[in-house]
Amino acid sequence: MRRIRAAAVGAVTLSLALAATACGGGSSAGGGSNDSPKTLTYWASNQGASVAVDKQVLQPELDKFEKQTGIKVKLEVVPWSDLLNRILTATTSGQGPDVLNIGNTWSASLQATGALLPWDEKNFAEIGGRDRFAGTALGSTGAQGKDPAAVPLYSMAYALYYNKKIFADAGIAKPPATWDELVADGKKIRAEGKSVLGAEGANLSENIHHVFVFAKQHGADFFTADGKPDFTNPKVVEAVKRYVDLMAKDKVIPPGDAEYAQNQSVSDFAKGKQAMLLWQSAAANLKSQGMSEDDFGIAPVPVVSGKPGTGTQVNSAVMGINIAVFKNTDNLDGARKFVKFMTSDAEQKILNTAYSSIPPVTAAQEDPAFGTPATAVLKDTLATSAAALPQVPSESQFETTVGTAVKELFADAAAGRAVTTDSVKAKLEKAQQQMPAA
Repeated sequence: MRRIRAAAVGAVTLSLALAATACGGGSSAGGGSNDSPKTLTYWASNQGASVAVDKQVLQPELDKFEKQTGIKVKLEVVPWSDLLNRILTATTSGQGPDVLNIGNTWSASLQATGALLPWDEKNFAEIGGRDRFAGTALGSTGAQGKDPAAVPLYSMAYALYYNKKIFADAGIAKPPATWDELVADGKKIRAEGKSVLGAEGANLSENIHHVFVFAKQHGADFFTADGKPDFTNPKVVEAVKRYVDLMAKDKVIPPGDAEYAQNQSVSDFAKGKQAMLLWQSAAANLKSQGMSEDDFGIAPVPVVSGKPGTGTQVNSAVMGINIAVFKNTDNLDGARKFVKFMTSDAEQKILNTAYSSIPPVTAAQEDPAFGTPATAVLKDTLATSAAALPQVPSESQFETTVGTAVKELFADAAAGRAVTTDSVKAKLEKAQQQMPAA
């Protein structure tokens, strides 16, 4: 889902009646209007190393939009730890922003609330047409067969970031292509007194992204073809255990990472404390924390065997940020103009360069800024070996329940408690019982 930050989301369900917040933007009437044509409220997701960095990136562009249109955009950058709860509060209270960023994995869940403007052909025509966007990005904008609930803004994929000096000191010539190779390299790295692989064990969304990929690599899915939870499928159980075993058995993820949920693993990597990091489009974040781009390399995420591709060689979820409009906005025309501006070729180049992500607008991808070796890995992953997370209405609950189960398993591993097939299955069975009825 998100750019460099995929932080934990709260234990929420779409049916929960949440208290209203005093946010700017639309009315509670639910129809949308142009009653306030001179202002927009925009909730941006925290894409950079800090909220302050995001404001530095976005405010000049919002000023540019105001100069072009006369519409002032009131910006709030919302941390990932708060974003889903804030959005769900707004969907129930009717007091939300006009425009907002959402993690692309949430698209179908938020679509099911009925609070977001559907992007039918007429609305897409207002921003230049659907065919401007990459098909992989459009695949994570809502449930299949329905008009998208949002428009792709930033596209991302997971990659393996590795510290060149630590690798050289350990006598490792190239990044691992398989998990077995990563575990073997880990023994050499630990012998040099360094941690091997960073993780965010208390970050529910990060947990979901990784166990989703491990499930794909084991030939399994968390949902059946008709959208029903299948968390206790033996291959799913095996996949989740294999991921947690990177800490519990293989000792490549340090125990302290079981408590990480707010980019601490990225900071550890940037400071040279660990050799490898699995993250979404992390280059800009690492450079903002003082790590030279010459100090790290970027490679595809390992697979079970062979090289990344389709089927069981999937090595990333299709990650990204979508931009959505609350359909009860008081500035419907202005909101569409803003989405058009943010997804214009020019702005796509500026914003995705700033965040080291990939433009979902295909014309913008041709810019030389996205032809570097670092972005080449991400572009190739999105094109050949990434899969979309389930676009089902209960996806946000899936992130919460299964993400929590994995968090608890990491806590067990960190505390020295056994992580067994039975204990993994028990956690996943509990998670499935917490899912809403179909």
